[in-house]
Amino acid sequence: MSTLKVKIYYEDTDAGGIVYHANYLKYLERGRTEFLAERGINIAEYHRNGTLFVVSHIEISYKKPAFLGDTLEVHTEIEELKKVSMTIKNKIKRGEDIICEALVTIACLNEKLKPRRLPEEVFK
Repeated sequence: MSTLKVKIYYEDTDAGGIVYHANYLKYLERGRTEFLAERGINIAEYHRNGTLFVVSHIEISYKKPAFLGDTLEVHTEIEELKKVSMTIKNKIKRGEDIICEALVTIACLNEKLKPRRLPEEVFK
């Protein structure tokens, strides 16, 4: 499992100081990027070489609001690995409070947007 800390700034919130719902998707993306980097997968390098990682499905459940000034933790782990896709399990927490949970399916594609086998580093 990987953990990424995210501080909530004014730009992340609505007029009431509550994190705007779509911003959680950005935090999940950052968490996945760091999770893969810890396994030796540099997303930008793979992209330049014709290997793309795209979100093909997402399920998200918002449990509690996060607020301006909070520091959140994005927890990321692999739920399921297949030949050309993986499902990532995420939890965004503030202390012991679960703010949201998500399952994100990532497909691996080539430059022509056709399925490509996941890199071996993912399976380690």
